[in-house]
Amino acid sequence: MPGPKTWQLTAGATAFGLALAAGAVALAGPWDSGQRTAERARAASAQARGGAHHQPADPDAPAPAPSAAPVLAALGTPGRAPVAAALPSALAPLLADPALGPRPAASVIDTATGQELYASRADAAMTPASTVKIATATAVLTALPPGHRFGTSVVADAADGARLTLVGGGDPTLDRARLGALADDTARALSARAVDRVRLTYDASLFAGNPVHPIGPNENLAPVVALMTDEGRTAVAAGGAQEGPGSGPDSGPGSSPDSGPGTRTADPAGDTARAFAALLRGHGVRVEQPAPGAAPAGAKPLASTLSAPLTDIVERMLTTSDNDIAEALNRQSALATGRPATFQGGAEAVSAQLAKVQLPLAASVFTDGSGLARADKVTAGLLTRMLALAAGPAHPELRPVLTGLPVAGFTGTLSARYGTTSAATGLVRAKTGTLGGAGVNTLAGTAVDASGRLLAFAFLTAGTPGADPAPTQKALDRLATRLTAH
Repeated sequence: MPGPKTWQLTAGATAFGLALAAGAVALAGPWDSGQRTAERARAASAQARGGAHHQPADPDAPAPAPSAAPVLAALGTPGRAPVAAALPSALAPLLADPALGPRPAASVIDTATGQELYASRADAAMTPASTVKIATATAVLTALPPGHRFGTSVVADAADGARLTLVGGGDPTLDRARLGALADDTARALSARAVDRVRLTYDASLFAGNPVHPIGPNENLAPVVALMTDEGRTAVAAGGAQEGPGSGPDSGPGSSPDSGPGTRTADPAGDTARAFAALLRGHGVRVEQPAPGAAPAGAKPLASTLSAPLTDIVERMLTTSDNDIAEALNRQSALATGRPATFQGGAEAVSAQLAKVQLPLAASVFTDGSGLARADKVTAGLLTRMLALAAGPAHPELRPVLTGLPVAGFTGTLSARYGTTSAATGLVRAKTGTLGGAGVNTLAGTAVDASGRLLAFAFLTAGTPGADPAPTQKALDRLATRLTAH
């Protein structure tokens, strides 16, 4: 007989299929832990007629998710009280838990109908912490094509082929391996031209303004520049929290080794250029010490490397709560909408893109893309409406907002938040948020109820007691778990 996690995840997949049949959401799996591969295989083996693509024109896009058969409607429980009537009595006592602070906010809506099922201070503007990444994701996915990739390139002066420029395209996922491959390609191109000595400059001018987050230099975020490797880490972290001490970690063993806090360089672009020069020297190319400088007009492409598609990057950001990716995507939203690629430009782009898709922005304040800023303000109602929009048929480009959410008990920042016997394991997918020192703990995502409805929820707290976020996180998890029982 399968263990608890197996049957719960199977039940979750079945219930999500029902939501699909209602036109609610096309599930393509979170970015990490191999689920995307598993779901592609399942979709290919099922003779599905329906579903949706993340990227219809991209050959790397996942296969259509299978549509559920009408027989799944039988999952409902006869005689059960309507959700809207049952939720107040179910959630109100849990929301009164002292661990949630004096005035928590809550919103629950049915994603298929848009009906508000429960609300408590749902219009109150509160600090969202990392749940603001849902807004960051929504904005960039409506500003850029889903298959968009960010490039890092090497160009040669048209008049002087020995003068090279390493040009940053704002790719927050560039790592040592891809930088090495870029150096390999560059060395081959130079050899073909019989060039064995070059002058190297580097251009990180795509992003503008102060690269340092308003909270100041810290281990949670490198300076936000258009050219960096491994998110500016001087050593790849061994795993752990997604936001560091003093900012309140979204922690969990599901974190990837190249995310989370760690010692950061003050000069990511310069360090990347120097590492690239060293790689070229390893190919026998003599390279002078690189210096900053704009790529010359009319420069000829020599080599390039591209990121994964935007949809994959958004999923990675949400699953691991990656602050560096979030801030880079905010700047990309600014560029795509004709704004300066600064913290302010990114914040303006988020507001503009959310308004464009008619989301309720009253009382909202955006100052960054990661949620590290305590000045950010959103409402629980805005968070649930964003999630419902991502689940609906009108904006299939927003599917990664849902598929990137950590899965309770399995992936990312929720991998250790639910045990193997929790009723929510596999049925709740949610973005976490914590800001230590401010008593801010948040949880926003989706839950599948007992009759197969896909519910969007958001629970926000402030002024929670004590320095340890664990009691508050457990209280938030109990709220989300309760939704699966209705």
